[in-house]
Amino acid sequence: LGIESSAKLAHAAQCESGVPTLRGRFSRELALQLEACGQPADVVHVHHALASTADLSGFVAGLCTLLKPEGVAIVEVPYVRDMVERVEFNTIYHDHLCYFSLLSLAALFGRHGLMVTDVERRPAGGGSLRVFVARAGVVSDAVGRLLAEERQLGLDRPDYYRTFGEKVDKLRVELRALLARLKSQGCRIVAYGASAKESGMLNVCGLGSDVIDFVVDRSAGKQGRYTPGAHLAVHSPDKLYEARPDYALLLDPTSADEVLMRHQRYRESGGHFIIPTPQLQVA
Repeated sequence: LGIESSAKLAHAAQCESGVPTLRGRFSRELALQLEACGQPADVVHVHHALASTADLSGFVAGLCTLLKPEGVAIVEVPYVRDMVERVEFNTIYHDHLCYFSLLSLAALFGRHGLMVTDVERRPAGGGSLRVFVARAGVVSDAVGRLLAEERQLGLDRPDYYRTFGEKVDKLRVELRALLARLKSQGCRIVAYGASAKESGMLNVCGLGSDVIDFVVDRSAGKQGRYTPGAHLAVHSPDKLYEARPDYALLLDPTSADEVLMRHQRYRESGGHFIIPTPQLQVA
């Protein structure tokens, strides 16, 4: 059974993939309805949904209600430690209300009688945590090690997060200085990517048409439109080969390996990618 708030995605799951899907937001009330209909769950997957949930307490209470006594919830969320250490400020946008550490997840689930029994660090979204949650069970060594690391680093104290703002300010100054130097040398610069993350990079760094000629993005739905705030035209990546700019600023550095591999021909023809984070570099 799928539960999906987006009408478009719910329709695709139901009609194209054949997965019975309820349209709506998961909550304790919905969990009670499913329980009353005789639909408790052995396994509940919650992949990158908790971060955009306003009522965290109600959501987790719903998990507790829906799970069978021996059931397990598998929850994946953006990892705040990766965001801070890699200076991934562009992963902060309106749809994400929370960023989690294992310490915060353990406390959240613990308030509802659930426990984190295992944890994995995942690369998705620039760095994620996948936790396995149950009413009872043997806690893996991985949970203890990561909790100890987080306490040692200070993820449960404000000072850890204050340094994040300082890192963002430093990166913004360095990136703008590099782009200004390249423009003064007569270089043509474009940007790669037009998602929410990538628009965040443009606007936080104050980059517009005085620095960036245009943006390319693989999504046909974005091509022919303009980026919010910076108001830069979005084209197909084919434009890289037609216009042959000197540099392409990669606005989502978490996808660097994939983009560099896909556009090896652009690099072989003399083009370069600017990768802003975690350290500013040209590839």
